[in-house]
Amino acid sequence: MKKPLLENVEIQKVAAGGNSMAHVDGKVLFVPNTVPGDVVDVQVTRKRSSFMEGFVVRFRHFSPVRVAPFCAHFGACGGCKWQHLPYDLQTRFKQEEVEETLRRVGKVELRGVAPIIGAGRTREYRNKLEFTFSDRRFLTREEIGAGVAIERSPALGFHVPGLFDKVVDIAACHLQAEPSNAIRSFVRRFAVERGFSFYSIRDKRGLLRTLIIRTSSTGEVMVIVVFGEDLRERREELLAAVAARFPGITSLLYAINEKGNDTITDREVILYRGVDHIFEEMEGLRFKIGPKSFFQTNSEQACRLYREARALAGLTGNEVVYDLYTGTGTIANFVARDARRVIGIEYVPEAITDARINSALNGITNTRFFAGDMKDVLTEAFIAAHGRPDVIITDPPRAGMHASVVEAIAKAAPAHVVYVSCNPATQARDILALSPAYRVAAVQPVDMFPHTHHVENIVLLHRVDA
Repeated sequence: MKKPLLENVEIQKVAAGGNSMAHVDGKVLFVPNTVPGDVVDVQVTRKRSSFMEGFVVRFRHFSPVRVAPFCAHFGACGGCKWQHLPYDLQTRFKQEEVEETLRRVGKVELRGVAPIIGAGRTREYRNKLEFTFSDRRFLTREEIGAGVAIERSPALGFHVPGLFDKVVDIAACHLQAEPSNAIRSFVRRFAVERGFSFYSIRDKRGLLRTLIIRTSSTGEVMVIVVFGEDLRERREELLAAVAARFPGITSLLYAINEKGNDTITDREVILYRGVDHIFEEMEGLRFKIGPKSFFQTNSEQACRLYREARALAGLTGNEVVYDLYTGTGTIANFVARDARRVIGIEYVPEAITDARINSALNGITNTRFFAGDMKDVLTEAFIAAHGRPDVIITDPPRAGMHASVVEAIAKAAPAHVVYVSCNPATQARDILALSPAYRVAAVQPVDMFPHTHHVENIVLLHRVDA
């Protein structure tokens, strides 16, 4: 059945997921790349009993709050969906989302939420980007609608949101400082000139698969080229060219990934030139970052986030602190100087190795790190062996904490829980599960990802009988 074309739709508010919304014929209509106050014609692409989704085919009136997008790829690449919103409105909407989610999902009676901590830099703030190779670049609706034959050249860029096999060929990205753009552009140009095959996501074949670039505040650069086929001569040709063109690269590595998905956590990452790591610095602490290490992708805001988490923990130097989902031990080492002992737990063994190295690098001797599934490690026997926590700091992935981990925290009964989250919805769900034994004492949103709808949030929980 043909979907309707809706005319003169006034966009009313920002919605979850980076879209905006309006109400049409008793249904909610979600429309990307719009802001409140825009008046648009919308082609509906999905229609359900209570909502519709669509895209703009014509702007009849631009909202007075709209600003011009700074990126030529806006609307195709999904990386910076909110760049048409002034930054102060972005942070306001994020603050409102945190508050509304805690009330609606977490059933939290808020007594005041601290103002969101905005980013000092809203461009070139990321320290890691992963680009995807594709044998055929994505064509926009405008290009297709022009009716002109267009060459489907290879692409090196980002996936189109919701389309796993479509990749936007990126000319310039504003998310990461140089030499990121220069390296990506050189690799693409060199590969095209030499006739290297770009990966076909549908056919699952091709030499060049992904390109990962990591940078740090210390000026160090890590480049990882992931190959979809094990062709040594071609691999050596490309890596030698990259090394010669960019002699300042600290760590040049590669991996062979012939399996179905893009993740390289289960692949061997091999050093080609330089050293197998880079360093990041925060408050005089040095953190070693390997090719598989997790590290917050906005270093400046991560430092602000960790300071806030430490301050909310209210450490006096006498506490036993458990840092759950510790990763490479960044938070654990960050708070260690203000605690008696810090116990870090993480699923990925390589990350725990890095966490121990990071403690040693910084002369920190009161940390202990353990690898394993959180729900299996955090047992009564473990707590008896390492001390009952006075404070638990938890920073889980977007899915939040497993129910058994929430139960283990409740049984451990720390006086305070500092919950750091990149997903207020799952954070609110877990807070509800911890009630009524714990109540929310403070909330501090932090904007880690300008020009996106994502928001980081810290909640301090007090045990009711503490």
